[in-house]
Amino acid sequence: MKLCVLFPGIGYHCEKPLLYYSSRLAKSKGYEVLALRFSDFPEGAKGNAEKMRTAAEHALRQSEEQLADIDFSRYEETVLIGKSIGTKAALAYREKYGISAKAVLLTPIEMTFEHDTGGCVAFHGTSDQWAATAEIERLCEQHKVPLFEYKRANHSVETDDVFLNIQYLRDIMEKTGRFI
Repeated sequence: MKLCVLFPGIGYHCEKPLLYYSSRLAKSKGYEVLALRFSDFPEGAKGNAEKMRTAAEHALRQSEEQLADIDFSRYEETVLIGKSIGTKAALAYREKYGISAKAVLLTPIEMTFEHDTGGCVAFHGTSDQWAATAEIERLCEQHKVPLFEYKRANHSVETDDVFLNIQYLRDIMEKTGRFI
């Protein structure tokens, strides 16, 4: 048995493209998929380090509540797919509970790299308004995390060009598919 857990972001739920198609992809590869739901984040977190920390702790607590009954030892393979604050929550959860899992980091934030990043791959838009590209590049290099970048793409890995967005999404799913 294989398990894939989706860790959403602030305002980026599991029905949005990156996580929706990640879910479909994981299911097609035989994973049972569990999509977490986060709510009640503090307002105004962007650009406020204290509120971002509070949001990350909140996401971890909600992850713990929703995963409390999951026996990870039942699964031969586990993959965690996080989006934004969900990347921080996924790695914090993996570390805290000693879970052996690969992780896909969709638009990680700098705080994500406070945790063990072994077995991770990252995707980042170069116009991400929530994370500085140079810092994400530096952290990925420092932590030896393969990084795939998408020119002019924002925190949702989207641009003003719908066809480019579809191309980017396909590329991310193909790379994710090979990774998991």
